[in-house]
Amino acid sequence: MSTVADKLAKKSTRKTGGKQVRLRLVYVDFWSAVKLSFLGAVALAIVTMVSFFLIYLVLQATGILVDADEFISNITDGSVSVAALLGLPQVMAFAAVISILNLIVFTVLGAVVAGIYNLAVKVTGGLLVGFMSN
Repeated sequence: MSTVADKLAKKSTRKTGGKQVRLRLVYVDFWSAVKLSFLGAVALAIVTMVSFFLIYLVLQATGILVDADEFISNITDGSVSVAALLGLPQVMAFAAVISILNLIVFTVLGAVVAGIYNLAVKVTGGLLVGFMSN
């Protein structure tokens, strides 16, 4: 009696006569590249905000911020406070500024790369990609 696993094993060892297709990528749509790079930049911004928050929590839980505050206070005779400079609101505001700058830079970079690729295609003929249907 044949099981389902035996039938699948027979199917996987059988040679398939798939047709191979070679396509050439000759154009990248500018607005599609901008939208995709913006979406990637939004994901990176979320990761940046969460990572800054988690790093701050780890530094606070391990006591590194307190040790740094004491060390800087000893050096400056108490005129500078690390705790006042590196509070959670300041850290998250800095992370937001970094995220917004990354959002702008990555979106513009995606548009520039699409434009450069479209110009390079005129010289090189495009990117040749092979596909095979099963």
